[in-house]
Amino acid sequence: QVQLEESGGGQVQAGGSLRLSCAASGRTVSNYYTGWFRQAPGKEREFVAYINYSGRLTTYADSVKGRFTTSRDNAQNTVYLQMNSLNPDDTGVYYCAAGRTAQYREYGRYSYRGQGTQVTVSS
Repeated sequence: QVQLEESGGGQVQAGGSLRLSCAASGRTVSNYYTGWFRQAPGKEREFVAYINYSGRLTTYADSVKGRFTTSRDNAQNTVYLQMNSLNPDDTGVYYCAAGRTAQYREYGRYSYRGQGTQVTVSS
């Protein structure tokens, strides 16, 4: 079993930055791909970013490309999501998920999921 805990969310003004952390316990996170997802009020959960085992391969949703960066520190068993140039459309609950799925854009395909952290961007 892997337990995931997100942190780093909060309220920020448009143009600001936040860094989310996804800390894993139970098993080493380096054995798993990690995905980031978000869900805005009244909307479906959507894919944000993906990082593979080593951290050498990352993929982003078009809406965050060039603004968000995901990275990992396997020694610390933690994955990060650096979010820059935030805008109100980035508001939502952000989730990390770990697994070995090839369908990395699909939240339900991941074996382990965190409880989420709220990000609120004001204009």
